[in-house]
This record gives sequence, structure tokens and C-alpha cells, in this order.
Amino acid sequence: MADGVNATAAALLGLLHDGPMTGGQLMAAAERRLGPYWSMTRSQVYRELPALAEMGYVKLGKPGPRASQPYSITPAGKRAFARWLSEEPGSESLRNPVALRVAFGAHHGASALKGLYAQAADAHNAALTDIREQAKQAKSDGDSYGAAALEFAIGYHKAALAWLKAVPAK
Repeated sequence: MADGVNATAAALLGLLHDGPMTGGQLMAAAERRLGPYWSMTRSQVYRELPALAEMGYVKLGKPGPRASQPYSITPAGKRAFARWLSEEPGSESLRNPVALRVAFGAHHGASALKGLYAQAADAHNAALTDIREQAKQAKSDGDSYGAAALEFAIGYHKAALAWLKAVPAK
């Protein structure tokens, strides 16, 4: 669709519904609100913002400290976001660096595999602790949709931990 937006651009438009933000503020908000289940890089954010401005979906505010400029969503941006929400989400793509390494486990030494599994388990356990707290906060703030999205991330990390217990060791 010529006037459609990709998922990263849509996420930025969604975040801008909360009010004007600079690129850095958008990056922080994306990490805080979406990070447990959706990754966004700084380069993606800074690549999408000028494109959204060119399409008329966001407008630049007055420059602030260190030449930072806040972006705000326009009515056209709100319409583009609403269109994106109504589109089919498409298929997801899974990219897990631990699973990729496990696929080549025959080429690992026993201690390397053990270390890989332990490091992954530690990361998933830490993420579970953080995300459970975020979900609890979202629920207490009355953000049932945010809490529901975080429940997906909780389920993912639980599944990953169960999988790590079942992967072959040497």
C-alpha cells in the first residue's frame, strides 16, 4: 500500500499518541513499553522519523537542548496508524540466537554448550523477573492491553526456559 506504514513506523506513531517526543525519548519509550516483545534499534527509529515526516504523518516541533527536536503525530498519522491496526498482521519471524547455536550443537564442546544454556537461562530468568514487575505495574495502572502484551513475553520466557531444560547436552 503506497500510504501504508511498516511495523516500526506504526509503533512510533502509536507511541506518539501519548504526546510529542524526540527520537531519544521515542527510543526509551519503545524499550520500556515494547521491548519485552518487540525490538527496535536506534537506527530504525532515526530512519523512520524523517520518512514519517515526509509522508505528513508526524511534524517536527521546535528544537530543544542539544538540537533535539520533538515529533508529534498529525491527523494523517493517526489515520495511517488506524489503517495499520486494521491490516492483517502477517506471519511472524522467529530469530533466536541460542536456538541457532543449538542447531549446530554437534560442533560445540560440552562446556561451551553448558555455558550457553546457563547464560540463556540466566537471561530468561532475569527478563521474567523484570517483565512480571512491568505487567503488575501495567495492571495496577489500568493498562489491560499493555499487561496482556507483557503476558505474551512472560509466556515466551517460560517456554524458552522449559526448552533449555530439554535441549541435549554432551
